[in-house]
Amino acid sequence: MSETAFFILAALTVISAAGVVIMRNAVHSAMSLVLTLFLVAVHYVALQAHLVAAFQIIVYAGAVMVLFLFVIMLLNLQAEEHPAVVTVSKALGAAAAAALALLLGRAVWPTASTSAVAQVGADFGTTRAVGRVLFTDNVVAFELTSLLLLVAVVGAIVLARRERA
Repeated sequence: MSETAFFILAALTVISAAGVVIMRNAVHSAMSLVLTLFLVAVHYVALQAHLVAAFQIIVYAGAVMVLFLFVIMLLNLQAEEHPAVVTVSKALGAAAAAALALLLGRAVWPTASTSAVAQVGADFGTTRAVGRVLFTDNVVAFELTSLLLLVAVVGAIVLARRERA
């Protein structure tokens, strides 16, 4: 990927991520998050990590966002009318955002201008590489995560049955 294409894609990702925070309507914010997750998947494709990009789209942009939208519709969230926010808090928020942007720019600038690019292995992002890392180095974390998800599903079923009874 060329440097220009990367910066355009990165700018689109940052703009869509800012839309998640800025938009007042919860559904519009969630759709902006879907766009952000898809753009992150495009970054993975540019890194030749096609499996990770597919996981990004299937798991996050697919399943998790469907869950978010379901909860938003279930709660019937509406855009709230807020009273005028104090201008001092707006000024402090803008100053904090500018300071964060400067710090991030300072941290990224030296690496963005260098021509040296880190080389990755030939199996980077493949099913074999992900499986090797997942089931050797991180097998305990993987199993604990699966146990946590199982407990969450059982808890949701118990709570749903208790509501009916």
